[in-house]
Amino acid sequence: MKRLLISLLVTLLFCSVSGEQLNVFTHAYAQQKPIPPYAKWGEFAMKKTEERYPNAKIIDYLHIGRTPGPQTSTEKFKLWLKDNQKEFGVFINIEFNNETQKVINVTFKETPK
Repeated sequence: MKRLLISLLVTLLFCSVSGEQLNVFTHAYAQQKPIPPYAKWGEFAMKKTEERYPNAKIIDYLHIGRTPGPQTSTEKFKLWLKDNQKEFGVFINIEFNNETQKVINVTFKETPK
């Protein structure tokens, strides 16, 4: 009887410990990445590209970088588009006022890839 009671206690103890350990592995923890400073300019670039190429679908984009200046800066992107006949790239530069964030100039340049 004593052995049965000890066996039962050990089993309960093992189950409770295993259950706690199991919970550690069953919960997924998502890491939140900070929003990059160019994110709003990426959305703006996609919007302007959709306006300029309404029949093309944007299939990917790349943030090339920012060229900072004393009064204005330029965000540079490359977008890949696909329309019915071809797939092509578009470089888009967005120049904006550093203080007001107002867009000054937007340029597009197509590239075969």
